[in-house]
Amino acid sequence: MSALPQDATGFTIRPFAAADLTPAADLWVASWALTMPDIDFEARRPWFLQHVETLTAGGTRILVAQEIATGILAGFVMIEPVSRYLDQLAVAPAYWGRGAAEALMAAARSASPAGIVLDVNQDNPRAVAFYRRAGLEITSAGANPMSGRTTWRMEWTPKPSPAEG
Repeated sequence: MSALPQDATGFTIRPFAAADLTPAADLWVASWALTMPDIDFEARRPWFLQHVETLTAGGTRILVAQEIATGILAGFVMIEPVSRYLDQLAVAPAYWGRGAAEALMAAARSASPAGIVLDVNQDNPRAVAFYRRAGLEITSAGANPMSGRTTWRMEWTPKPSPAEG
C-alpha cells in the first residue's frame, strides 16, 4: 500500500512497516511515561511489541504519522475496521500539539468509516479532551484490565449526510 496523501500539518500518513516497530515502541513508552509517570511503561515494552504482532495478525491496521521535513515517526494509530476499535493512538511528546494526533485521527476515520470505538483512561484528561474535540462521545464507564484504572468508552459514528436523510 502506498503512502496516503500528506496533510496540511507537515505529516505523511502511511501504513506501518517492520522498520517502524522500534521507533513506535520508543514513542509509546515515552508518551505514556509522561502521561502516567507512576506506571513503568519501559517494563511494558515487551507487552507492546507482542500486542502489535497480535493485532496486525488479526486485521488491525496500523498507520503512522511521519514528519515530512525530517522523516521522523511522530505517532501511530491502531484501528480494527471491522469492530471499529481504536486500540492505540500515540504521539511522541516532541510532537504534542503539532497536529500529528489530528492527522492520525483523520486517518483512523478513513480506515474505519463506519465509526470508531475506544477506551480511554478517565485520569488522562488530555486524551479525553482530544477525543471530545474529535467528535467522540462518552457512552459508558469501565476499567483497564492491565492497570485497573477507570476508563471511558467513547464512540464516534458518522452522521448521515443530508442526502441520506
